[in-house]
Amino acid sequence: MEITRHFTATTFVVFQSKTLLHLHRSLKMWLPPGGHIDRDELPHEAAVREVKEETGLDVELIHTEPTIQSENAREIPKPKHLLLENINPFHQHIDMIYFAKAESLDVAPGAGESLELRWFTVEELEGPEIEKDIRILGREAIELISDPLRGD
Repeated sequence: MEITRHFTATTFVVFQSKTLLHLHRSLKMWLPPGGHIDRDELPHEAAVREVKEETGLDVELIHTEPTIQSENAREIPKPKHLLLENINPFHQHIDMIYFAKAESLDVAPGAGESLELRWFTVEELEGPEIEKDIRILGREAIELISDPLRGD
């Protein structure tokens, strides 16, 4: 049995101590914005593009500043996590997980995207409808990005 693998980028978007999830139409699961990385695209670019397509939000990725730059190589923003996800017995995703900051709660999904979007607090992520890995990563993103002194 041959397993196919695709590279994907997923982004946990945070604003005002909440993270944005959408109800995936076919999987019927609450998931962060994300999708396949296009052939001519860098992973961090795919992360930002997928957020824009699925939510209408412009976001700022939160990452360590790159330090390597030469004539032949440059460092690109690293994902916070790299996951190997089993989609079915014959297919896996190598998923680059990014965290990002939004400037608004106002979402406007693109045509054909899920219209069921919801901002979740850390407490709401504990609900039974949220998968364990989504709960863990969502909580980490909120804790990393939220600043109670600024009201983010």
